[in-house]
Amino acid sequence: MAKDDYYNLAERLDHLFEEIDSNTCTDLRDNDVEYTKMWRESNKLLDDFTIIKQITETEGEVSLTAEEHRALARYLSLKNSMENMERKQIYFRGHTDGFAYLKMIGAI
Repeated sequence: MAKDDYYNLAERLDHLFEEIDSNTCTDLRDNDVEYTKMWRESNKLLDDFTIIKQITETEGEVSLTAEEHRALARYLSLKNSMENMERKQIYFRGHTDGFAYLKMIGAI
């Protein structure tokens, strides 16, 4: 890649963010046992409790049993933990990419 290609890094990353985000999730599922366990559990909760999809993807009034409420709370907790792990990966990737960018333009 030519040095000039690195000067417009922000624009390039803006176009690539969805791919970077998807790759981050895939990498975590493939390489992080804790993340994979949470991902599987969250998918099982979605399969076992269809009300969760109804709450997260539709509109309108819903009523929950105590069991469904516990499942929803657990699902949201898992999704929050997974998102935090994803953010951490993206944060560190930013450092790695930033270092490579500075090196490429001769700043370091």
